[in-house]
Amino acid sequence: MSDNKMSIEFVSKSQNEGFARVAVAAFVAQLDPTIDEINDVKTAVSEAVTNSIIHGYENREDGIVKIEAEINKNEITIVIIDKGIGIDDINQAMEPLYTSRPDLERSGMGFTVMETFMDELQVESKKGIGTRVVIKKKFNVVS
Repeated sequence: MSDNKMSIEFVSKSQNEGFARVAVAAFVAQLDPTIDEINDVKTAVSEAVTNSIIHGYENREDGIVKIEAEINKNEITIVIIDKGIGIDDINQAMEPLYTSRPDLERSGMGFTVMETFMDELQVESKKGIGTRVVIKKKFNVVS
């Protein structure tokens, strides 16, 4: 049983990436994160949503990106889902500097950024079905 959860959907327009960042940041605020932690979450969400729009839907504005977020104790789990083209080779896609869209001058660092700023990253994808990215982060962790 979760402590709290939310779900949002929006069309695959690049303008909605900022909306996604702010919506998830507002939801995670209840965990009393530091500014750096909020920025980490916003950056990871931004990368995942941008990947869905640019790679999953190939910049078509007729797709739907869904974000589900769930809080359990001091951890947030964020799931970004698209029903785009899917990823041929997840391992290759997760390699730093790899991009399937060099024509758009993409850096190929999206998954690396997500992995760096979050505690956990899982990617599931099926060609022609879509992609599901799960990112998790714990807050107020004493090191």
